[in-house]
Amino acid sequence: MKIPYLNLATIHDPIKEELKEKFNQVLDSEWFIQGTACTKFEEEFAAYCGAKYCVGVGNGLDAIRVILQAYGIGEGDEVIVPANTFIATVLAVSYVGATPVLVDADEKTYNIDISKIEEAITDKTKAIIVVHLYGRVVDVNAVRKIADKYGLKVIEDSAQAHGAVCEGKRTGNLGDAAAFSFYPGKNLGALGDGGAVTTNDKALADNIRAICTYGSFEKYNHQFKGCNSRLDEVQAALLSVKLKCLEGWNEERKSIAEQFNQKINNDLFVLPQIDDRDGHVFHIYPLLCQDRQKLIAYLEEKGIGTNVHYPIPIPKQGAYKEMVQDMVKYPITEKICANEVSIPLYPGLQQEQIDYIIDALNDYKG
Repeated sequence: MKIPYLNLATIHDPIKEELKEKFNQVLDSEWFIQGTACTKFEEEFAAYCGAKYCVGVGNGLDAIRVILQAYGIGEGDEVIVPANTFIATVLAVSYVGATPVLVDADEKTYNIDISKIEEAITDKTKAIIVVHLYGRVVDVNAVRKIADKYGLKVIEDSAQAHGAVCEGKRTGNLGDAAAFSFYPGKNLGALGDGGAVTTNDKALADNIRAICTYGSFEKYNHQFKGCNSRLDEVQAALLSVKLKCLEGWNEERKSIAEQFNQKINNDLFVLPQIDDRDGHVFHIYPLLCQDRQKLIAYLEEKGIGTNVHYPIPIPKQGAYKEMVQDMVKYPITEKICANEVSIPLYPGLQQEQIDYIIDALNDYKG
């Protein structure tokens, strides 16, 4: 049996005709930037998240970057970021000229260790970015208590957590602002690059929209050193189609993850620890295995695709070599990066495929 790590056809085939219809509507309109399709999706996605405003942008990295810029965060400022994250979160901080300050991961959630945030705050700190990694929500209410004590902004990196819930509220409506990516493999993915910012702050939303349109509220009158980062009409129209399916897709992801948690029984693996309060949407199902390469090779022989999120910690990346001496501060992040293996989990995965993955993992001897 062949099971790819990701198969987007399982979600696209059932809605292919509607996707084609929406594409044709945009094509026939001959309006491809900042039109009605984008406005419609922004309204729909804001409502879905429970936020008042949504601004479509070019990608998830831009979404974080323009939030920071709109808050006036830049050179001389510090922003707290989890050490266990994709590099885009940290790059956004660097792009505005601020300094990323890393905090190690929590051993249970793999998200930022909230108990270590306060000790990382200095008089230069301006914001805390929380990353809902793998689709698991950070306890933003606990983070906000710390942020409020020091007058800091809380920014959600929700690139992997579309529809995830914390205490009855969805990501995108937990912090001061949230950044989303619609990269094709996300829980809500476009058919190309795309992203969005959600917030309840009208002034922030207006400024972000201007920044992303060359820094202009009106044509040829530029108030900011802006950029060109906009969600185009085609991607917005397709995302509106897919947004209607998101809840069902997330429920399917959670059902598959529940089977994995209940039926994978092998002491060689550490499985995600989930409790009843988690609003996890399982963008990724991460298991930890000490000899990762041997497991990957074994699963490949079985026809099961895998991925790794993420093999090299930020301080060991060449782009951030100035941080490498601090790697000793991030032992949990280093452990996760060394041992994490992602196994197939996506809507449309058939029961026989799920059972095959479970059996293969249970038969693994190391």
